[in-house]
Amino acid sequence: MPGPLHGIRVVDLTRARAGPTCTRQLSDFGADVVHVVPPGGGDFLGNSDAANLHRNKRSIALDLHHPDAVEALSRLTDRADVFVENMRPSVKHRLGIGPDVLMGRNPRLVYASLSGFGQSGPYTERPGLDQVAQGMGGLMSVTGPPGSGPWRVGIAISDTAAGTFLTQGVLAALFARERTGRGQWVSTSLLEAMVNFMDFQACRWLTDAVVPAQEGNDHPTIFPMGAYRCADGWINVAGAMALERFLDVIGARELLDDPRFADAEARRANRVAFNDACEARLLTRTAEHWTEALNAASIAAGPVYALDEVFADPQVQHLGLDQVVDDGGRPVHVLRHPVTLTETPASIRSGVAPGGAHTRAVLAEAGYDEAAIDALLASGAARQAKSSAPSR
Repeated sequence: MPGPLHGIRVVDLTRARAGPTCTRQLSDFGADVVHVVPPGGGDFLGNSDAANLHRNKRSIALDLHHPDAVEALSRLTDRADVFVENMRPSVKHRLGIGPDVLMGRNPRLVYASLSGFGQSGPYTERPGLDQVAQGMGGLMSVTGPPGSGPWRVGIAISDTAAGTFLTQGVLAALFARERTGRGQWVSTSLLEAMVNFMDFQACRWLTDAVVPAQEGNDHPTIFPMGAYRCADGWINVAGAMALERFLDVIGARELLDDPRFADAEARRANRVAFNDACEARLLTRTAEHWTEALNAASIAAGPVYALDEVFADPQVQHLGLDQVVDDGGRPVHVLRHPVTLTETPASIRSGVAPGGAHTRAVLAEAGYDEAAIDALLASGAARQAKSSAPSR
């Protein structure tokens, strides 16, 4: 079935991870995404990142240093619903493809921008990078064992967050256009997304004037809740949600008779000793045993997996979180969109197109005749890939 964005045309001038995350989500929802790449090709060619970020998209190769290529891009956006870019803020204006220009040509265009630090302000022209945003957004200060110095989170979380927030903004702007008939400029940044993702930790400072500290695997404000070793691995347990039942299941109810653990304040003051006493019981059995026993007692608990174990888990397999696509003749597993729509589902319809695979077709759709396309290709303003495009 067609996706919810079937019939929406997106011109995608993004690279790296945050911007392509947005356009991947739009493409999964059924939008026709035309990815504009330089003549040398796109990002992460031939690896799993490309397969995951650039599936479903068509590809056109334009050299935006050439004025004829800039005009071609502008003509593409004349017929588009959405334009997405993640250049440094001044670059689009220098190229002559800023929102005032493109929206002046096409007032219905939703112009979406993603940057490292925002479209204005003292850091506007700084290069953006996920780990820099993790540090400046406060995430590295609350991650890792107490007193151990800053710890990076193991995924590019500000990239993914910013890309997802931009998708939400684009969808909201398309919805608003249904009422107003006009597009608008939508923007976010790695820093904005990262600070927003700090969520309750940020509000502990904003509201309570508390600077959150590193707590390791313990929950920052609720105790006991964290990761414990078992006989064969680790398990996460929300013991505080039903403390007495938790202690009954692990056979440690007598801990509450110890003055060090008699009430919540005492347990928090002696949290290391309390956790050690709980872990001593958990070490006697496997993570699978405790997961089953604790869940049977309505206590949230689950094992800590490596990624091979994640995709071997029966619930993950039941949910079907991955899908195979054709990536240049080889089957590659990618992640499906994790939201289910019953009437207009998201879908993965094709693998990664070679850079410039659809140049001729897309230029023809923009109104260029064969002679004009040949002239663009001959001048180097555009490039057509030699290999054939994947089926759609």
